[in-house]
Amino acid sequence: MITGMLKVPGASLYHEVRGRGPTLLLLPGGGGDAAVFDGMADTLAERFTVVTMDPRGYSRSHLDAPSPVDQRVEVQSEDAHRLLTRLTPPGERAYVYGSSSGAIVALDLLARHPERLHLVVADQPPCAGLLPEARQGFFEEVYGIFHEQGLGAAAAHFVAGIGGTLKPLPDPTELPPRAAAMVTRLGANFPVFMEHELRQFTAHVPDVAALAALADRLVLAAGRETRGHLPYLPAAALAERLGLTVTEFPGDHSGYTDCPEEFGHRLLEVLSGAPATVR
Repeated sequence: MITGMLKVPGASLYHEVRGRGPTLLLLPGGGGDAAVFDGMADTLAERFTVVTMDPRGYSRSHLDAPSPVDQRVEVQSEDAHRLLTRLTPPGERAYVYGSSSGAIVALDLLARHPERLHLVVADQPPCAGLLPEARQGFFEEVYGIFHEQGLGAAAAHFVAGIGGTLKPLPDPTELPPRAAAMVTRLGANFPVFMEHELRQFTAHVPDVAALAALADRLVLAAGRETRGHLPYLPAAALAERLGLTVTEFPGDHSGYTDCPEEFGHRLLEVLSGAPATVR
């Protein structure tokens, strides 16, 4: 594995590269970083040059500003584009997998820079604006609880509101050093996510018109265990607008950490164009 830093406007982006083959960029959910994909990265690296990154302002990707700032989808999208431009050979198009907030970034990246991309897998993008009005206030509720009662109460309300489809972080004292360091970083990232990304990203509405013209390069995905719950619904709503179906993956909202080997093989099937299990 090779590590690097890329200077972009307003930040420096930490990233990791492993494997050989077409470029595959993995974008984590809110508060996540490059290491959340460790469980499946080596499986993917048998067929792809796998690129993972810490989004700006998290973990090892530092902002130029002295304190955290509100995250914007289009800024993280441009960060991903610059990283792909740096790492993808000239004339080749890349693959992208994004989870949760990373899926929102992946959708925006496809809409803005389709010339750089071969296929995008957007897994459970939490775009509340795609849902009925009664569902749209949930993330504001979580934010309000965060300010009134603290991170623990907000996290509990969040997990309950998505149907319990997200497992808690393990105890870092019971993990190998690299995994323990990741869990420690994620713990520091989550308050930043709650304050500066949760509302900003979930309020984002994808460019449906642009994506409709690119639907043959888009896979909308969700975890099997999230059926009927909030993480599944925006993907299903966007799929309906675009005339697509939802491709299901193993596990819940974070299947790539809970069942990484099965998830990685499923992602390889989807990226290679194998028939998908849909709902």
